[in-house]
Formats: sequence, structure tokens, C-alpha cells
Amino acid sequence: MRRLSDGVEAALHCALALAWVPDDKVLAGKSLAELHGVSESYLLKHLRALTAAGVIDALPGPRGGYRLARKPANITLLDIVEAIDGREPAFVCRELRQRGPGSSKDPCVYKADCFIKSRMLAAEDAWRNALRIQTLADLVEDGETLICAHNKRAIADFVKQSQR
Repeated sequence: MRRLSDGVEAALHCALALAWVPDDKVLAGKSLAELHGVSESYLLKHLRALTAAGVIDALPGPRGGYRLARKPANITLLDIVEAIDGREPAFVCRELRQRGPGSSKDPCVYKADCFIKSRMLAAEDAWRNALRIQTLADLVEDGETLICAHNKRAIADFVKQSQR
């Protein structure tokens, strides 16, 4: 399938970190950038996209920051991917079948969709459906079992100290 932008990885990690923040608290963009070792300006672009998509809320002011807009079980991985990379299909058919020596001048030959396009769009639909059924709550659950105790403790301490 297509290559996802680096922003998708950052957005997924930020959403996961925000899932660990109590509902009445926020994390500043600067703190999220520090937690993930990326520049704040780079991350803020992606946080704005997540906010525009309704995945996270941005609270303004000196004590402001970011928090999830919905419960983790109500945020799909597809919500996050589409917030960053958009909803446009990865495959775009340029109708190459209508070019070159094997093409036909008869427009009736091309009334049906290109079979290559059909297969590619079906594969993309399967990929999107797979992301649609996985939620941020699934990532939280994975983190509970797959992140080692030392790293969990370090992340929890960082989040607790950084939340506002």
C-alpha cells in the first residue's frame, strides 16, 4: 500500500500519550514534543490537524494544552491516519490503458472501470477497514502488555509531571 507520512507515527504516539492523561488535565505541545524527541514546530502542525479532525481538543492559554476529544475506544486508527494524511485514495488511475499502441479509439471499450483500478481500490478499502476497526483503546491495551515496566514508569512519570 502507500507509504504513510512520518506525521502519522507522531500523531499515533501523541494520541497514545494523551490517552494516559486524566480527563481534566492537558499536555502542552512542548511536552509532547519532548516526550517523543521531535521539534515542537514539527509536532504542532500535526496536533493542529488532529484538532481540526476532532481527535484532540486544544485548550488555549498559558495553562492550555491538548487532550483527547473522545474516549480512546471512540477514536479509530483510521481517524488519526486520515487527520494527518487525508482521505484521498492512495491509488490514482491515470487510464494508461487508453494510451499507446494497444488502446482503442472506441469509447465503449472503456465504459467499465479499469480492472487494475478496481483491484487497487479494493485493496485500499481493505486496508482502511482494518484501521477502522482498531482503536486508540487497542493501542492503550497493547501498551499495557508490550511496553516494559521501566519505560512505562518513565512515561507515566513524565506525563504526571508535565500535565496541567
